[in-house]
Amino acid sequence: MADLSVQLAGLRFANPFWLASGIWGESGDSLAGAVRAGAGGVVTKSIGAAPRPGFPNPTVEEYDRWGFLNAMGLPNPGIAEYPREIEIARRAGAPVIGSVFGGDAEEFAQLGERMAATGVDALELNLSCPHAEGFGSEVGSDPENVERILRAVTSKVRVPVVAKITPNTADAAALAVAAERGGAAAISAINTVRGLAIDVHLRRPVLAHGTGGLSGPAIRPVGLACVWQIYEKVRIPVVGIGGIMTAQDALEYIMAGARAVQVGTAVAFDGVGVFSRLGPELSQLLDELGFSRVADAVGVAHQGTTGLPPP
Repeated sequence: MADLSVQLAGLRFANPFWLASGIWGESGDSLAGAVRAGAGGVVTKSIGAAPRPGFPNPTVEEYDRWGFLNAMGLPNPGIAEYPREIEIARRAGAPVIGSVFGGDAEEFAQLGERMAATGVDALELNLSCPHAEGFGSEVGSDPENVERILRAVTSKVRVPVVAKITPNTADAAALAVAAERGGAAAISAINTVRGLAIDVHLRRPVLAHGTGGLSGPAIRPVGLACVWQIYEKVRIPVVGIGGIMTAQDALEYIMAGARAVQVGTAVAFDGVGVFSRLGPELSQLLDELGFSRVADAVGVAHQGTTGLPPP
């Protein structure tokens, strides 16, 4: 069977499948449950400086099996309440990546320092939520600001810092390059795609907030394109996100340049049991295609178009 272990930003993962931020990761118990189910790593819910209740309902619209439109509003208990959840998650034995969001470089640096102090193995900076005013893509769509935020955080912490990039921009790769200049150890791409649904009978948006973020299989081509472009522009690892439901979906991301992938909507549809099947399915698929390990497949799709070898 093909070797599924991956090395990324100095950390070792038993397989390339991580639990994505915002799905199933609101507590230490749920994070640990994802690891027990087979996740190679877990990313926490995005945590801010203070508790946030999030937006009022309705916050989620489901589109059969092709995705969700959501505007949760970054609900979270605040960083002061979160260390005990990290402690529970770490006992499960897989790397834990702490996700944080802030309004500017100073707030990101303070939150990053506090999250790192909980014992997480790495940080993921949420520079890309499309529906929270003053946070996410509002601060993460300008390359200079992205670089400023990364420099502020990496100057305060010793753990690897991953920048989560928005697709809601003209050039996602430029944001990744800026994050790399700022000291990012890896890039994760993408967050949700901004969207809107209208209830024609009520004559108003379906979600209370109005616009939201679209996730799931519907955005997989967008995620793949961003990973493809980013891989060609940066030297640091890329983590693919967006609509990964099967091992073949994951392998598409890997061949586009991702060394690992995050799984979210599939967990929302089918529970954390998806991790127990994704690993064996990917191993079998790699065997069938003649790859002895995940690393051998990273970026191979570029060879026929640009001549770039795998990293």
